[in-house]
Amino acid sequence: MNRASLVAPMRILYVTGAIVVVDQVAKLLVKGFSLPFLGLYHPGVPLGSSRAILGDFLRLTYIENPGMAFGIDVGGKLFLTIFSLFASIGIFMYLYKIRDEAFPIRLSLAMILGGAIGNLIDRVFYGVIFGEGPLFYGKVVDFVDVDFFNVDILGFHISRWPVFNVADSAVSLGVLILLVFHRKFTKAGEPSVSYAADSAGSPAASGTSDALKDGPSAPGQSSFPS
Repeated sequence: MNRASLVAPMRILYVTGAIVVVDQVAKLLVKGFSLPFLGLYHPGVPLGSSRAILGDFLRLTYIENPGMAFGIDVGGKLFLTIFSLFASIGIFMYLYKIRDEAFPIRLSLAMILGGAIGNLIDRVFYGVIFGEGPLFYGKVVDFVDVDFFNVDILGFHISRWPVFNVADSAVSLGVLILLVFHRKFTKAGEPSVSYAADSAGSPAASGTSDALKDGPSAPGQSSFPS
């Protein structure tokens, strides 16, 4: 197998790279940044502030999330960071393994990988870059605040979707594509069972086939061997 045949299917990683770039640019514009050697400074948005974009339906609300996507917190910061790191490596290895599979499957995994890496950068480096904590202890920047149905369940009231970011959106959309197309392409990959294969492997079917080859039987004579 030549190098070109290996590299071409992995161009799906351009999607991963684009998601990471867009995610990080959006986060830095919200959080703010300073590059003194280039004379660049952007103040960003005050932490905890909220600004209307499409009325009350869509807001830019800047929060910092120490947990997983949509504010889910399981196992602490270090656990989540290490888990995200190994998950990203695992997805990349699996994506390489299935590099010749159908495009929607590879696209979904590339999107999930891009989202995972986007949030992983926050967790690994943002604490050090912005002087807020040690390596691996950064917080994820969330800023997309969308209206939701008013729901009351077991005493919990939900009126807005948990604040999220571009990386979270990529992961969610990737999972959705995977759920929609995975079953379809799994079925397509299953071997089909043909009548010819059956008759070759079954004595009874073989006998039936031979009898049919002999043509129609005479009146009162059975076509099948006795």
